Amino acid sequence: MAELDEQDRKKLRKTQFAYVDSDGGEHLPIHDESHVRNAMARWNQTDFESKAAKQRARRKIVAAARKHGIEISEDANVAKPAR
Repeated sequence: MAELDEQDRKKLRKTQFAYVDSDGGEHLPIHDESHVRNAMARWNQTDFESKAAKQRARRKIVAAARKHGIEISEDANVAKPAR
């Protein structure tokens, strides 16, 4: 995965993260293929403020995966609706 240092992270728009918490904290960058893959792997390890927030992040990750041509296994955690 490409290194994302603090300076490069600050250049990303909030829309380039799967989840932005109510304090403005940005989680799970999805701006390129390697970060989308990482977000897919870490989605179920991330603490979300609500089930709805987790579901919105899941949808953003799945959409980013499609955009980057990443196939998602149907048994992958991120492929299933949040519980």
